[in-house]
Amino acid sequence: MPKFNFPKVSKPNIPSGGNFKFLIISVIISSFFGFIAGAISGSYFYSGKVNEYLSKINNALYNTQNKEYIPQTTQEESIIKAVKEVSPAVVSIIITKDVPIMEEYFINPFQEFEQFFGQSPQIQIPQYRQNGTEKKEIGGGTGFIISEDGMVLTNKHVVLDTAAEYTVFSVDGKSYPAKILARDPVQDLAIIKIEQDKTTEGQGKATQVKFPVVRFGDSDNVQMGQTAIAIGNALGEFRNTVSVGVVSGLSRTITASGGGLSETIEDVIQTDTAINEGNSGGPLLNLKGEVIGINTAMVEQAQSIGFAIPINKAKRDVDQVKSTGKIVYPFLGVRYVLITESIKEEKGLAVDYGLLIVKGENGEPAVVSGSAAEKAGLKENDIILEIDGQKITADNPFARIIQKYYPGEKASLKILRGKEEKTIEIIFGEKSSE
Repeated sequence: MPKFNFPKVSKPNIPSGGNFKFLIISVIISSFFGFIAGAISGSYFYSGKVNEYLSKINNALYNTQNKEYIPQTTQEESIIKAVKEVSPAVVSIIITKDVPIMEEYFINPFQEFEQFFGQSPQIQIPQYRQNGTEKKEIGGGTGFIISEDGMVLTNKHVVLDTAAEYTVFSVDGKSYPAKILARDPVQDLAIIKIEQDKTTEGQGKATQVKFPVVRFGDSDNVQMGQTAIAIGNALGEFRNTVSVGVVSGLSRTITASGGGLSETIEDVIQTDTAINEGNSGGPLLNLKGEVIGINTAMVEQAQSIGFAIPINKAKRDVDQVKSTGKIVYPFLGVRYVLITESIKEEKGLAVDYGLLIVKGENGEPAVVSGSAAEKAGLKENDIILEIDGQKITADNPFARIIQKYYPGEKASLKILRGKEEKTIEIIFGEKSSE
């Protein structure tokens, strides 16, 4: 992601010299008359009672032994606890790349004619040329550690550039070079790997230090209105920034672009929790401190509209990378439009659910050559109504249904071709990032 140059925070101006003394005197006088006014109105008057009263207020807000803040509500307590537990496992991802060094020089276009016409006008035109390369930070994102040996989950668009280098920074400032393990071919997800330093025990045996990890929640049980907490490298400048909001919507479909990637993402969580540039790939938490989503996109033209990929979608990726080292999906091989009531009316269809198989925006074929769909006989303008009896709707989208299958598995499709319903058998192909 491009680096955002955020304005530096400056300290407030404090009056100096006589003005500063005047400020202190004014505060003391104001405080004195405040106590007098309190006494006249019936509040505690003599100093012993005042000190006792102020001490009670102070003890209610702070622990006098360790000066730790005492939460005022159970929700606030849960948020603070969740942030403390998860922050050590949230990391910043810095993207660096060799970029050309451009230098400016000047030429006089008339100089070559001096031998014919004498001294030429002193005109200098700027030109640019490359003078080597330099390693430069070109962006940043967020991730979170999902295994004690250093697997990190993030967004695909954060680590999309195959020519770039990626460095992970932990909350305590340590840095680790990162290796890309797998990029999800369908979703905006990727898994990278960092290595922890080894330590030597008393007997000379080297052991691997374990990384702190997050805990996964169950995104299928997420409810609208529940509290949501985001942690991330906001604007690529402020690491482990915390923001709090609620879950604003479920099962959204969006078209997101950034980092050279543009894709339609189905079945995502909408939240009003602040998600800024650089937050991409960070965790969306519930009050238990469990990850319920991966922050992935925001609406630039609006306020407080962000989106996160449900964590249950990522669990499949994690399991596959651990077992096979790559991420694969069942591949049907069709381009489609999800049918809604408005699509039904617009195109004069007989149903208001399912997938309408259509050509791409630039005329790409509706059915991919050699795909499972072509082999099964699917055609343009067919409508896929059900997969193994599961109706395809906005609440039960195709992306959610197909994730239950693996390449090579069979499925039964109910389709509508013209006015005739048919059932066909397909064997899913394989789609991977390789």
